[in-house]
Amino acid sequence: MTTTGLLKGRGVAPLFGLDWPIVQAPMAGGITTPALVAASCEAGVLGSLGAAVLSPERIRAEVAAIRALTRRPFAINLFVLDEPERFARDGEAEAIARLASWRARAGLPAQQPPARVCESFAAQLDAVIEAAPAVASFHFGIPSRERLAALRRAGCRIVGGATNVAEARAWVEAGADAIVAQGAEAGGHRGTFVGGFEEGAIGTMALVPRLVDAIDLPVIAAGGIMDGRGVAAAFALGAQGVQLGTAFLACDESGAHPNWKAALAGADTRGTRLTRVFSGRPARGLVNGFMEAMRADEHTVPVYPVQNALTAELRAAATRAGDIEAMSLWAGQAAALARPMPAASLVARLADEFDRAVGGLGGART
Repeated sequence: MTTTGLLKGRGVAPLFGLDWPIVQAPMAGGITTPALVAASCEAGVLGSLGAAVLSPERIRAEVAAIRALTRRPFAINLFVLDEPERFARDGEAEAIARLASWRARAGLPAQQPPARVCESFAAQLDAVIEAAPAVASFHFGIPSRERLAALRRAGCRIVGGATNVAEARAWVEAGADAIVAQGAEAGGHRGTFVGGFEEGAIGTMALVPRLVDAIDLPVIAAGGIMDGRGVAAAFALGAQGVQLGTAFLACDESGAHPNWKAALAGADTRGTRLTRVFSGRPARGLVNGFMEAMRADEHTVPVYPVQNALTAELRAAATRAGDIEAMSLWAGQAAALARPMPAASLVARLADEFDRAVGGLGGART
């Protein structure tokens, strides 16, 4: 496969030291394995470790594994959260009761309330500062100015996620180097932290040009981009880069269960939708039995990360058993376009498809 190089070196590529202005999205829960991150980096894009649910010790171990495989720039992503003890545990007993039949189905014992509902964000961030990746990216909010300054002293570029103009402007004020525009099509958790989730459910085609016009920072388009046509469309809207999650989820090096990867092919039949029932925060995934059975409880489950902690053992057991009806099958709206292949092959194909898409517009030039 050959390319004419129309995409190479464009947009955010020089900012992050990349060949291609492409980010392999950080996907928490073991999806962004060191193998996937390193393979993406070696292919010339920004590999990203989804570290949101990792302990500080695990972050250090994953970083060491990545650096044993590549010397190229990579990113680490965290969810910006309060400390574990600050989350209200309202509705926990009712949630445990609702999960009882699903735990029995998975062969799990009666559930006890978790000792804590998430890792310490402060301790996670200490581990990231110590690791000093080329890029630190954030979802759900903005760390304090002092912590961002510490990242800069460590040599990190800072990338913030935004689902609306207000969030993008907040990141500009905080001194971010680039913004990820998370369109409503994107798989996984919504990053909204200013305003309501419904108001923040703006499609990529509408969100990217709004951010491009509103702020003077590079905008990285995310949500619904699966091939070179989507990359070309994002650049036509003014984006300086693209972030792909579901496309890399299907890659050989991804940590997703084979049954999850196989389910992507049936995405047009299953459909995707936003749900709170797995984690307590709106997240987009393939519709399955758990989502359907719990649908009536969408607005009564505990908040994130309490519900996320309550379902963690069930989701882990379902993954071990390959039971896709009880797994959180995070995926974007264009999941049916996923193509199983090595990460390097996907990057090469994206570049080639970009060239052909641009060529099909009547001889457009860079």
